[in-house]
Amino acid sequence: MELKKGFDRDGLSNEEISFLKNFTQKCRGDILKMTTAASSGHPGGSMSSIDIYSILYGFGFVYNDNPFKEDRDIILVSHGHTSPGVYSALGNYGFFNIDDAITWFRYAGSPFEGHVEKSVTGVEWDTGNLGQGLSAACGFALASKLHNYNNHIYCIMGDGEQTKGQISEARRFAAKYKLNNLTVIVDHNGLQIGGKISDIMPDNIKQNFEADGFHTFEIDGHNFDDIYKAIKKAHSINAPVAIIANTVMGKGVSFMENNAKFHGSTLNIEDCKKALIELGEPDNLAEYLDRRKQKFSIRPLPAHKNNYITIKNAGNAITYTREKNIDNRSAFGNALADIAKNYNIKIDGKKLPMAVFDCDLEGSVKTGSFKSLFPDHFFESGIEEHNTATISGAISTAGILSFFADFGVFGIDEVYNQQRLNDINHTNLKVVCTHSGIDVGEDGKTHQCIDYFGLLNSIFGFKVILPADPNQTDRAIRYIASHEGNFAVIMGRSIIPIILNNENAPAFGNNYEFKYGKMDKVIDGGDVCIISAGNMTVHAIEGAKMLQKDGIKPMLLNVSCPSDIDIEDLKIAAQTGLIITIEDHNVKTGLGTAIGSLLAENNIQTKFKKLGATFYSSSGKPEDLYKLAGLSPEGLYNAIKETL
Repeated sequence: MELKKGFDRDGLSNEEISFLKNFTQKCRGDILKMTTAASSGHPGGSMSSIDIYSILYGFGFVYNDNPFKEDRDIILVSHGHTSPGVYSALGNYGFFNIDDAITWFRYAGSPFEGHVEKSVTGVEWDTGNLGQGLSAACGFALASKLHNYNNHIYCIMGDGEQTKGQISEARRFAAKYKLNNLTVIVDHNGLQIGGKISDIMPDNIKQNFEADGFHTFEIDGHNFDDIYKAIKKAHSINAPVAIIANTVMGKGVSFMENNAKFHGSTLNIEDCKKALIELGEPDNLAEYLDRRKQKFSIRPLPAHKNNYITIKNAGNAITYTREKNIDNRSAFGNALADIAKNYNIKIDGKKLPMAVFDCDLEGSVKTGSFKSLFPDHFFESGIEEHNTATISGAISTAGILSFFADFGVFGIDEVYNQQRLNDINHTNLKVVCTHSGIDVGEDGKTHQCIDYFGLLNSIFGFKVILPADPNQTDRAIRYIASHEGNFAVIMGRSIIPIILNNENAPAFGNNYEFKYGKMDKVIDGGDVCIISAGNMTVHAIEGAKMLQKDGIKPMLLNVSCPSDIDIEDLKIAAQTGLIITIEDHNVKTGLGTAIGSLLAENNIQTKFKKLGATFYSSSGKPEDLYKLAGLSPEGLYNAIKETL
C-alpha cells in the first residue's frame, strides 16, 4: 500500500499498522542478510531503530521519485553504524533496489558503505563519527528557517553517543535559536559495544535534553502508533523536541534481543537461517552469497545534490594604502560586510542566503560589522567550536553561503575531525581563521597555531589561502565567496604594512586580480628565489633588501595558495639555482615540505632550503619570537648567505 504522507492525523489505521509490521519484518530479514553476507556490520542497533525508520521514511515528506526536492524533510541519522536499517528502509520504500544493498553491503567500490553515506539515495549526511549528527541537523534546521521552508528536520541518534560533549553544545544552540522545526529521536536500547550504557558511562539523557531547553517525552520505540503520535505532538510544540524511544537491541530475533554482542557482531550463516525462520522471512541468503561472488555490478544511483550558493557579484574590491596600515583580519571584516551589503537582495522572495558563525570572538575576528548590518544572519555560538564547525558545514550544503570565523587553533586544530567530516560531505564552507602562527605573540604556544596547513593539506578538498597583506585579503575573501568548495583563509594577528610594487603603489591594489594557485612575483631577481607565505612576505621583503645591499639579486615569490602550487611558477623559481622558503608554520608539514615534494616529483633541479617553526615558541612580541625562531629578516638573510 502507499502510505499517506504527513503527521496530521490522530493516529494510524489498522491497515497502516499491519503494513508496517510486515514492512519491518522484511527489513529485519534484509538487515540480517546483508550483514551476514558481508560478515561485517551492526545488526543489533539497526533492528532496534528500524521501526523508527519505517515511520519517518514512510510518512515524512521525502520522495523516492524526487529525492532532492529543496523543501523536503531532512532525515539525518547520527548513529551511522545502523546503516543496514537505513538501507533496508530506503530500499523497501523504493529509493533504490534493495537487492543491490543486500548483495553489495560493505563491498569495495559499493555505495552501500558500513556507515551511512550520501552516495546512497535518501541519505542526507555522511555520519559515523558519533556525536556530530545533532550539530548537522541544527545546520539543516537553521537553513530551513532562513529559506522560510515549511519542512521538518529529524535527527535519529543512539543512546551511547549521548555522552559526547558536542551533543550538549548542539542542544544549547538548538534551544537558543528556537529550532522548533527540529525533532530528535533517541534509540534508547540501553546497550553499546561494551555492554550496558548504565555501566560504561551513565547518562541522564532525558534530563540533559530538558536542562538545555528541549521539550522531551518517552515512548515505546516499537509501537508504530506511539511513534507516529509522538512525532505529531512534536510538531505542535514551539521548541526543539527530543523523543526518547525505548527499544530492544536485536528486536525480532529471540537470541539477539538485549544482547550487546550484536551491536557490532553479525550472525553466521547457520544462525542467520534460524533467525529468518523466526522472523518468517524467506531464506534466500544463498542467492545473495552467490551473487556477491560474481563481478561487482549495481544499478546506478542518482548523485546526491548539494545546494551550493556562491555570490556572482562580490562587490568592488577595497584598496588600502600605507596612509593607514591595518591588519588582515580587519580587511576580512570589511570585505565580509561589503559583500553582504552588495548582495542584500531577495532571490525569489527569499532572504539573504548567507550566514556567519562566531564563537565569542567577534571583536577579534572582525565579524562585528556584518553582525550590525545583518543580525538575523549572524549566529553567536559561544565557546562551542566543535558544534559550530559542523553546523556551518551542514548549512553550506543547503543553499546558504556560510562563513565560520575563529582563531586558527580553534577553527582548525581543535575541530580537525569536524572539518574532515565536512570535507567528506563536500560542504561549501568558508573558514576564516585569524590569530594564527607565531604572530599571535604574547598568548604563547597554546594559541600559536603553526600546524593548520599540514592538517588541512592532509584532507582532500580544503583549499588554503594565505593572504600577504590587507589588499590581498580583501580580494581572497571576495574570491571564496564567488567560488564553490571548502576554503580556509588563514591570517595572523598583527598589523601588516601594505606591500608596494616598484612604482610604490599597492602591489595587490586596483590592478591586481587574485588568481587561485598562482604565485605573485613581488621582487624580480636571478641569484636566489625566496618563496614566502602569508604574513612572512613582509619579513621576506626586508631580508631581500639586505641581500640587495650585498649585490645579491633575489627573486621573491609570494605563495598565497599553498594547497595548489603552480608547477610552471616553481620551474621559474628553480632557474635561480636556489629556492629558500620562509613561513610561519611547522617546518615539518608546511609550505616548504609541499614545495620540496613537488620539486622531487617533477624532477626540478635546484638547491633547496626551508625555514619555518622548529619548536613551540613562547610568549613575547612577534618580532622577538621570529628572531628566536630564525624567521626574522636577519634570519632569512643569514640562511641565504650561508647557503649560497
